[in-house]
Amino acid sequence: MTASVAVAELRATVSALHAELVRYGLVAWTAGNISGRVPGEDLFVIKPSGISYDDLTPDSVVVCDLDGNLVDGELSPSSDTAAHAYVYRARPDVGGVVHTHSPYATAWAARNEAIPCVLTAMADEFGGEIPVGPFALIGDDSIGRGIVETLAGSRSPAVLMRNHGVFTIGKDSRAAVKAAVMCEDVARTVHLARTGGDPMPIDPEHVDSLYRRYQTVYGQR
Repeated sequence: MTASVAVAELRATVSALHAELVRYGLVAWTAGNISGRVPGEDLFVIKPSGISYDDLTPDSVVVCDLDGNLVDGELSPSSDTAAHAYVYRARPDVGGVVHTHSPYATAWAARNEAIPCVLTAMADEFGGEIPVGPFALIGDDSIGRGIVETLAGSRSPAVLMRNHGVFTIGKDSRAAVKAAVMCEDVARTVHLARTGGDPMPIDPEHVDSLYRRYQTVYGQR
């Protein structure tokens, strides 16, 4: 596959995936974004800044290099481009990054509080708690550094950036979107559980067992 074909296909995929953020209630107005690494190239595609989800098309999705510079597209890249670029530079295994301000998960971030692993679904998807990253201003790679540092040594594909919102990573854009959906789902459930008392933690050995089973056995192979 040529680079131009790969870019075109990824633009279409990333454009379509933004509808999932809307469908699952993870974004409001024009906030939030998805990016995807172009296979075999030092490039990624990302949502342009301030564009309505209804107006987003494959052609409006922009292409950047791994320093966050615009390579192809008529619109300005997302204000979070530097953060995405840093993640791709630091984590060659990451093929997709998602950012949302989904309400329940962001409420945990506003409290600077990790989401404890008290659900089997959390053990499955996140392999433990969903951690909190440091406060960082938008505009440079500070957020990206916080994401990478916080997720180092963690099995979680999601991080709650303090006072900001959720960032998720995955092997590709779709996997990162799934992590964002699941992060909000468990954030809401654990919040509801706490209204009735202290949720029961899952023993670490059971977390390990659940994570291993889900990652290697669950679904179609």
